[in-house]
Amino acid sequence: MTVTDFDADERVQPIKRPQSGRYSTSDKVLAGAGVLLAAGAAFFPWYVFLNPGKFAVPALWEGKTRDLPETAAKEVMSVSPAAMIDNDNTPPLESVDPVATATTAGGSTEKTLGAPVDTGLDQPLPANSGFRLMHVANGRALIEDARGMYIVRVGSILPDNSRLATLEQRDGAWVIVTSNGDIVKRN
Repeated sequence: MTVTDFDADERVQPIKRPQSGRYSTSDKVLAGAGVLLAAGAAFFPWYVFLNPGKFAVPALWEGKTRDLPETAAKEVMSVSPAAMIDNDNTPPLESVDPVATATTAGGSTEKTLGAPVDTGLDQPLPANSGFRLMHVANGRALIEDARGMYIVRVGSILPDNSRLATLEQRDGAWVIVTSNGDIVKRN
């Protein structure tokens, strides 16, 4: 007689769960709290709508006037009918200078001016940043300056603030012609 895998199996009854109370007490409490929270969220906007006196923004002041700071008045015309006006009749302080001039009262009468400022006509232009051509391929050039290496093509801005006009091959070597007319050879 041959024995197969199915011959040795015995029937096993499924595990029975207790039938008393399908949900635990904590599950019931959580479900009840969720239902109460949902009901509160649904009815609270209606409560606010029906009782606007309890939720209104309070007025900042009462009446049509308030006491404003005693500074010089600005020449501005208020077009708002609800604009506040000053409720006192005291004149503004005369000792306050309404124009900020950054001067001090008194001080010495001595003129302590420094050397006269030179005009910018004699000022030298920024030094040439000096870049060099490293390689040319596929209509692009690899250039290097003190800050790094850049891949440029015709129309690109170069480190000396000129533009790359053309890439040319002269006497078997590649050169860059800039918009300033400078010619940079490969080193």
